[in-house]
Amino acid sequence: MRLLALAASSLAAAALAWQAGPSFAAEPAQRVPPPRFDVMTPPTAIYETAVFAGGCFWGVQGLFQRVKGVSNAVSGYAGGEAKTARYEQVGTGRTGHAEAVRIVYDPKQVSYGRLLQIFFSVAHNPTELNRQGPDTGPQYRSTVFPENPEQARVARDYIAQLNQARTFGKPLATTIEMSKLFYAAEPYHQDFLTRNPRHAYIVIHDMPKIENFKKLFPENYRATPVLVNAAKGG
Repeated sequence: MRLLALAASSLAAAALAWQAGPSFAAEPAQRVPPPRFDVMTPPTAIYETAVFAGGCFWGVQGLFQRVKGVSNAVSGYAGGEAKTARYEQVGTGRTGHAEAVRIVYDPKQVSYGRLLQIFFSVAHNPTELNRQGPDTGPQYRSTVFPENPEQARVARDYIAQLNQARTFGKPLATTIEMSKLFYAAEPYHQDFLTRNPRHAYIVIHDMPKIENFKKLFPENYRATPVLVNAAKGG
């Protein structure tokens, strides 16, 4: 994903890119089986957080903003240091950061395991190593950043479950990276999908994720997203 790679609000550019070939197509989606184990959340818990990286954060954020039970989803960076958590630096692929999304959710409405299931089913292609679609580099890697050891255990077992079942036909490239801080991205990246639904990149790569989510997880889908900048009208 590059801000200048595709012209904003250009459906003509989107059509040309679509005709260019499979490398420009949206990642495939399928509803994979749920994890065998899930995080045991205390009954008194009001909210929990999860951090996932699955390519360009525009689409990942836009997707999880439409999950029932999610109260906030912020685009950002995880895996590197605070001083390099800047879009221009992360884009070099040398900071250790991945474009990531921090999700705040109500465990009484949606579990960590279900968020993982959605992540692997429709958010991205977890078999691609250091890339998603046309975006290449370690900053676009598939990664789970557990908030605690129990999340790590559930994620690790789930990856093993999907690999053993050969759910995707080949091994997952998803990594699990513990003890990594999350840093929010610049304001202009927040709510990007909702604010720019006709941006060529969004049209080709991200709107299909929303449609796939609506189709494959109707029980978890909500039409109105929870926006970071809701008070400002998105």
